[in-house]
Amino acid sequence: MDASLAADLNRLPELLGRTARQAAEALAALADRPVVPAADATAGPAAGLPPLPDRGEGLDRALAAFADQWAPRLSASAGPRYLGFVTGGATPAALAGDWLTATHDQNSNSALDGAGQALERHTVDWLRELFGLGPDHTGTFVSGATLSNTVGLAIAREWLGERLGVSPAEDGVGALGPVRVLSGAPHSSIAKALAVLGLGRNALVPVPTLPGREAVDPAALARALADTPGPCVVVANAGTVNTVDFDDLAALAALKEHHDFWLHTDAAFGAFAALSPDHAHLTRGLGLADSVCVDLHKWLNVPYDSAVQFTRRQDLQARVFQNAAAYLGPLGEHPDLVHLTPENSHRLRALATWFTLRAYGRQGHREIVERDIACARALGDRLAADPAFRLLAPVRLNVVCFTLAEDPTPERLTALRNAAAAEVFVTPTVLGGTPALRAAFSNWRTTQADVRRAAEALRTAAKGLA
Repeated sequence: MDASLAADLNRLPELLGRTARQAAEALAALADRPVVPAADATAGPAAGLPPLPDRGEGLDRALAAFADQWAPRLSASAGPRYLGFVTGGATPAALAGDWLTATHDQNSNSALDGAGQALERHTVDWLRELFGLGPDHTGTFVSGATLSNTVGLAIAREWLGERLGVSPAEDGVGALGPVRVLSGAPHSSIAKALAVLGLGRNALVPVPTLPGREAVDPAALARALADTPGPCVVVANAGTVNTVDFDDLAALAALKEHHDFWLHTDAAFGAFAALSPDHAHLTRGLGLADSVCVDLHKWLNVPYDSAVQFTRRQDLQARVFQNAAAYLGPLGEHPDLVHLTPENSHRLRALATWFTLRAYGRQGHREIVERDIACARALGDRLAADPAFRLLAPVRLNVVCFTLAEDPTPERLTALRNAAAAEVFVTPTVLGGTPALRAAFSNWRTTQADVRRAAEALRTAAKGLA
């Protein structure tokens, strides 16, 4: 054994203790460190960094080098005022679960070593209950919403083949002929998934939305379905990125009585509305979908990367992703996880989710969701009352979409973002042709005090622009 590796093994408890202290110090400083540290404009990303060492110096020196070279440059994305994208943090239980995931280092895809599979299926059962899905939905863990949407649409692709008497998994996507995928305001990952699956980005057919909203117009969708009879795919939204608008999921599902389509619902973070009694009505009809995407490293606050994909046709899922090798478990009535996603191997992602659900339960996660919603509304109220800003949509759930009241150019919005970045991080977007910014609340640490700091930072930045 290499001498430095052997030395680290002999001192492992001590070194893990040092790692824990370093992690605890980073978390303790999270609320007050710059949310996005200022970039060094004079240096490239690798400037002044040493080459790959020929002879290692052990974990002690590696920890010191990380603390010196990299930790100060990392964003506080796990913290309470990182409001860009839709980014959660890691609850204490989820963090512990993630550490133990690496400790036990399981590849949970095979029944030949089946405890990991059992834990994942048990955790999926909890998630299905949490989101109000029925027992006919089975689920599998994947890396994020993009892969969850890709898996859901891959199953939809096979369903189209079933309706046409072919199998794209066996015969290739060309056997399907032209495919239509209808949606009102789809996330960008939908087009990416269609490209990956060979259906093509041009298969995505935009359907008119309701006036002033991102929710699809059910009547317009019915007309689009009637325009070209035959099986197709509908992608519904349970929480759009810009305004967290929800399609009328029950109304869309009801269209299946007259039209032949697969209903995939992208509920990446909107599914968590089901946890709040005041907002659960938004997810009514979620269980009617043929496949559902939910991202967990958003509002469940488990570490990257983690999402879940649900479907009512696991048989088609296995037809797409089955993998035949002597060392793999059989397909069977309950396929091993290796037969259900593109990954032959994946870490035991379910463990962090199991930990946070076991530790805090439905009520604990409901409190996070409702507190974040209250924080989003509070920021929306503050920005609406500030003459420097203008809201572009009502705050429906946990996202505030806003812009500058005067001259909202991309350049001015970028300057605003950069000026406020040490205190609050928001991301750019465009809504209805207007350049804008988004503040998304999904972190378990965020409080009203953070809202006040964020609003003040944005106000000060706007004054600087004036």
